[in-house]
Amino acid sequence: MSYKFKTTFLCLWILSVLQSQAQSTVSSWISTSDKAALLQAQPVISLSPPAADTANSIVIDTEQQYQHIDGFGFALTGGSAQHMIRMTPELRKKLIAQLFSSQAEGIGVSYLRLSIGASDLNDHVFSYDDLPAGQTDMMLRKFTLAEDEQDVVPVLKEILAVNPRIKIMGSPWSAPVWMKTNGKIQGGMLQEKYYPVYAQYFVKYIQAMKKHGISIDAITVQNEPFNDGNTPSMQFLAKQELRFIKNHLGPAFRSAGIRTKIVLYDHNCDAPEYPISILTDAAARPFIDGSGFHLYAGPVTAMSQVHDAFPGKNLYFTEMMATARDGSFNIAVPTERIMIGATRNWSRNVLLWNLAANSRYEPHTDNGGCPFCQGAVSIDGNEVTRNLAFYTMGHFSKFVPMGSVRIGSSLSGGVSNVAFKTPAGKIVCVVANRSASPHSFQVINQGQSFRSSLPGGAVGTYVW
Repeated sequence: MSYKFKTTFLCLWILSVLQSQAQSTVSSWISTSDKAALLQAQPVISLSPPAADTANSIVIDTEQQYQHIDGFGFALTGGSAQHMIRMTPELRKKLIAQLFSSQAEGIGVSYLRLSIGASDLNDHVFSYDDLPAGQTDMMLRKFTLAEDEQDVVPVLKEILAVNPRIKIMGSPWSAPVWMKTNGKIQGGMLQEKYYPVYAQYFVKYIQAMKKHGISIDAITVQNEPFNDGNTPSMQFLAKQELRFIKNHLGPAFRSAGIRTKIVLYDHNCDAPEYPISILTDAAARPFIDGSGFHLYAGPVTAMSQVHDAFPGKNLYFTEMMATARDGSFNIAVPTERIMIGATRNWSRNVLLWNLAANSRYEPHTDNGGCPFCQGAVSIDGNEVTRNLAFYTMGHFSKFVPMGSVRIGSSLSGGVSNVAFKTPAGKIVCVVANRSASPHSFQVINQGQSFRSSLPGGAVGTYVW
């Protein structure tokens, strides 16, 4: 046997041993409600044949495949970007790495939601075409991203340098006030005579962001279309949104060659009839990629109701808070209700509200801004504190990359779970123990299994 052949044989043997070892062990990370462990790596677990007693077992079925995953992340509000841009460049770079890289302590955020114009978590209100009272701008000659160019755009460019594949969704809180029925930033509706120009407003936004190297993957037509109490806000009822998409926005995107996805609704799970009524229209349906949902009201299973009615259209989870108050750290609750709930009901993404505020939940607008919206991180000057939403998201975003697919996983008494297969072929199972007591369980996959236990209120991510 030649030396070259012996060397090659030895390398192949070592590789096969390493692969065998990799396939026979499970890596895991847990977070506990007492904060003793926060996304903390655990000792490796060995795979073995399943136990005869299959009670409290989670059975993984890789052949049963559901939706592909576009990503996990947060809303990058104007307030979030404002805090970040005011940090020193070195500390901002470190924070961006912790949020958007999967390496080391990074949690690999892969999806962001932007407000088109101001949201209620800006320190002042604006649109991209603000005019003195009584004036109009039908050709949108005064359209400008100047407000976002102060903070949102430069922060996004730094994020894209770390994760150039990140997906971005834009959502408006209000049209410019000169287009509205009440002439105010809060409440009112879009006047129908301005439907054509408002469609071009979306086109200009997407094109202007593209000039900065920022691709908008999807837009929602209106954030919370039933809400007229936020500052900014605007009602956009289903029949109006239908006419706007069918007759104006969809054709405007087609004429401009824009491939950005149109996502309708973008409000709570208590009104699935809203997106269903629009998707029923055969002329509007080709322009629509899917529907977006929040979870401040209604059951998350409403997403499956829309999927069952129109299985060819996508579902997105676009907003919900995961906040800790009064010293509590109930990580199993938002993990089960939001993260597991949305993905088990066909959502291609999960976005939490919002990325950053300070420890006083600032900034926000007056008279209709959210005074209790905690960021995933709190930024006070250059001091950064990681909050509940950071770790809730990290149990998914760090381990389930874009392009993963949700796979079958049975529900076990006492814990909730969801499972994914990554593009690299790894299996990821996230388990939440919402009960107050510890819970042991077995995970079974293709004739192999492992056992684990989670304290009450804990979350675990398992990868093999």
